[in-house]
Amino acid sequence: MRLRNIPGSRDKIKSSPYVITETAMGEVWPIRGKWADEFGNTHPIRIEIGMGKGAFIIEQAKQNPDINYVGIEKFSSVLIRAIEKQEAENLPNLKFLRMEAEYIEDVFAPGEVDRIYLNFSDPWPKEKHAKRRLTSHQFLDRYDKILKEDGVVEFKTDNPDLFSFSLKEAAVAGWMILDATCDLHNSYLSEGNIMTEYEAKFSALGQKINKYIIRRNIE
Repeated sequence: MRLRNIPGSRDKIKSSPYVITETAMGEVWPIRGKWADEFGNTHPIRIEIGMGKGAFIIEQAKQNPDINYVGIEKFSSVLIRAIEKQEAENLPNLKFLRMEAEYIEDVFAPGEVDRIYLNFSDPWPKEKHAKRRLTSHQFLDRYDKILKEDGVVEFKTDNPDLFSFSLKEAAVAGWMILDATCDLHNSYLSEGNIMTEYEAKFSALGQKINKYIIRRNIE
């Protein structure tokens, strides 16, 4: 279970040069539409929503210096661990945000994002909470607003029920499934795969990993 309270974490997050200053929820952030200025280049921008302690996105940034990455995490006590890793790496193409995912349109302008990663997202198992799942059609509609025309969403989970739901929601939202597997590590999609902390843990227990890559239908 994620730790929720680490003394001083909020203050350290606010003072970190790797974290974009927070804006009140529901208000447009000054960074919106200006990410190229923040990074000092026009390289593609890829984001991970719910990045946890940052292992996945930090490794992505290390392997791909010509791509800019933004890690998004709502829990301060988890984000602080990613900041500590970035302090050791000092990667120029990686920034962090502490925010709720439903406000994503306040942070990125239309077409500003190249790719979205969703890794081992909260399954929100109760049906009444379905719209909170990061792969729900409600969230896909939000992603539609910020992705480039040919932008994609990549999703990984160990939860077969969530994966089944996610495939159905992609169809509901009118998205095209480019690739999908229920056994990532034994498929061709495993080539170049970067594991998250959760993925390494679940894989070691013999659990299969599901993955899809989807894109909006382009007429």
